[in-house]
Amino acid sequence: MRRLLPLALVVLVFTTAEAAPAAPGFRVKLLDSQRTVDSRELLGKKILVLRFQASWCKPCAKESAGLTRLAERYRPRAVEFLALHVQDTAADARRFVRVQKATYAVALDPRLVIGNRFGVKGTPHTVVIDRKGEIVARINGESAVTRLLRILDELLKTDAR
Repeated sequence: MRRLLPLALVVLVFTTAEAAPAAPGFRVKLLDSQRTVDSRELLGKKILVLRFQASWCKPCAKESAGLTRLAERYRPRAVEFLALHVQDTAADARRFVRVQKATYAVALDPRLVIGNRFGVKGTPHTVVIDRKGEIVARINGESAVTRLLRILDELLKTDAR
């Protein structure tokens, strides 16, 4: 029994210390900009908060001001916020950005090409990707703004160590 206990502990440690799933790579051109975001270029440099939303989504509009505040708060700390408007036209996404006064980056994913790779089943859907390119959080529906504070602070604290 004494010989099996250390072995059991080693097995337990290695089975519970699994890595988070790797985020699919993607590249998008930002709405009304020449800038392109390539998720692979952020590896090792920035944390990415990827928000799947739509102009017709009431919870997305409700949380937009809070998302803008978070983007401004965390931008100096190497956190990139990117909203992908799914099943939207460029005109509708522009109107959403203007009405909501969104200052975070916005791109289009009208056919859910990227959304499907992330398993998006509805809006809003928020994914947090760490500097290693691993998905560390998924938030379905509302509450992203309040939950992101804790998630991002913990990630930044871990990075500082």
